[in-house]
Amino acid sequence: MEPITLFVNGEASNVTGSLTVREFLASQGLPEKGVAVERNREIVPKSAWDAVRLAQGDKLEIVQFVGGG
Repeated sequence: MEPITLFVNGEASNVTGSLTVREFLASQGLPEKGVAVERNREIVPKSAWDAVRLAQGDKLEIVQFVGGG
């Protein structure tokens, strides 16, 4: 598979092939719980993570919620 370049929180990231959002998060070691994903300025609902495939040049913003007090 051809590598593609994504921009994650403003930083270039190279991945192999077109991954789904869920596959990408798993490849980065990010949990599914407490994470929000925006792709090209649109929120990706968690229910769509298996359907949305990432493509060359996509811009992702990933936010992980942290609890505490």
